[in-house]
Amino acid sequence: MELEHAATGIGLSELVARLDSLLEPSRFRDYAPNGLQVEGRATVRRVVTGVTACQALLDAAVSAGADAVLVHHGYFWRNEAPALTGLKRRRIATLIGHDISLLAYHLPLDAHPEFGNNAGLGRAMGVSATAFFGEQSLGCVGELPCELAAGEFAHRLGVELGRVPLLLGDRQRVVRRVGWCTGGAQSYFADAIAAGVDAFVTGEVSEQCEHLARESGVAFIAAGHHATERFGVKSLAAWLGVETGLECRFVDVPNPV
Repeated sequence: MELEHAATGIGLSELVARLDSLLEPSRFRDYAPNGLQVEGRATVRRVVTGVTACQALLDAAVSAGADAVLVHHGYFWRNEAPALTGLKRRRIATLIGHDISLLAYHLPLDAHPEFGNNAGLGRAMGVSATAFFGEQSLGCVGELPCELAAGEFAHRLGVELGRVPLLLGDRQRVVRRVGWCTGGAQSYFADAIAAGVDAFVTGEVSEQCEHLARESGVAFIAAGHHATERFGVKSLAAWLGVETGLECRFVDVPNPV
């Protein structure tokens, strides 16, 4: 059956239905539409996945002969200018000109308990979520298998992610209870402190995080928005390949942020 799927592909509507059923986007109040954002050809045989639908990813999809692009960060964000001009026009023109569909799942892909970004980051840290906090319960809390100094914890995380995290706070702070939320969740830091964590891990950092870390004694680790959000689309690519027989390829467009 998988060989048949690989040869004939599946309908775009079936692909969207499978992803919607898995990720349940209707459960979330999000900042952009989830699911099919740009419609391409009706049959999908080859899918390229990536973190963000930037021009470099679209160009890679064209080169790979992809029928669909599946990302975490898509288009049409709340409060963005609606006009298709400049870089936005070029991106949309690339998709439409090559009849490639764009599918994007934002918060649903952060939160999925198996394939989500938070689940993937938890596995990288050796932690499973046992409690939740923050907006729409996206923040996770769990315990490390053993206590680590914050500096050592950040170092091990950096090895897993392939980049050096920014650590705010005391490097000798003993860490056992960890809070985390991938991407740009630095605004969750106060909620994580209230949840009783020893360290909070996210992707980005804001100025006030230094003061909160210093005054609360809770370590703050900014490990990279892109680096912490590669897990979801990589997992979806593997899942789609097994479930549908489609050729699915993750393309990593490096981003230091």
